[in-house]
Amino acid sequence: MLDVCLLGTGGMMPLPKRWVTACLMRYNGSSLLIDCGEGTQIALREKGWSFKPVDTILITHFHADHIAGLPGFLLTMGNADRTEPVTVIGPKGIGRIMNAVRVIAPELPFEIKCVEIEGNEGAYDIGDDMRVHAFRVNHNITCFGYEVAIRRKGRFDVDRARAEGIPIRFWNPLQKGQVIEYEGRTLTPDMVLGGARKGLKVVYTTDTRPTRSICEHAEGADLFICEGMYGEPDSDEKARTHRHMTMQEAAEIARKAQPAEMWLTHYSPSLVKPELFMDSVRRIFPRAVAAKDGRETTLVFAEE
Repeated sequence: MLDVCLLGTGGMMPLPKRWVTACLMRYNGSSLLIDCGEGTQIALREKGWSFKPVDTILITHFHADHIAGLPGFLLTMGNADRTEPVTVIGPKGIGRIMNAVRVIAPELPFEIKCVEIEGNEGAYDIGDDMRVHAFRVNHNITCFGYEVAIRRKGRFDVDRARAEGIPIRFWNPLQKGQVIEYEGRTLTPDMVLGGARKGLKVVYTTDTRPTRSICEHAEGADLFICEGMYGEPDSDEKARTHRHMTMQEAAEIARKAQPAEMWLTHYSPSLVKPELFMDSVRRIFPRAVAAKDGRETTLVFAEE
């Protein structure tokens, strides 16, 4: 199962009851953080989740409301006795950004590995089962959305394993993906596993105009998290000028992509009560939610 929590739902600046952008996902003992705006570590403490398991940080772009929380967050991870490396993935220049962060967070007990996204998209394996797809969106600086997919292996087939003459002691290692040499044979996982089963998919995007890439990645997602910067009926021109999206435009993407659910996030500071505009949003896409800080869900694999 995959836990997802929006730690901050604000854009531009924090408000008394709303931190700026951050989303945390937990899977199989590891955590992945998308963006790290001001107040992220406070929001995480309020949630009661741990800093230490954060192995990967994804950065959408380099505006301050998405990265200003990094120095304190990394220092707190260090104070939590983390020593394993942390991978930071982001647009070209992420290494320069992290070097700047280290000026005020110089003593960290773990290595930071920076991965720059080349071109308009990229795919990265996180552990054995998680795969992250980065895709370019349309903001006034280079910005990426992220698809986080949990792959699900095929079901173990006892009859196939027996038919292949594979000793029982090798069943579990093969099920976990190991390749084994035995009596001149190479035993591989595909010899005991059925076809891949439906996994889980979360798509996260902010700070953008509507793009085909968002719709393509959000298609059939278990959860689509999308910016709804503005909700007022007269905000279309403002959204186009600043390369953001209205709540209604986000709903149109969801209507086409048909995710199981959409959470709106990254609200303008002037949008104090986004829920007031949800009637117009749900007329377009009924399964939309005006998310608030701390909203969480646990996604589980479909039963077969």
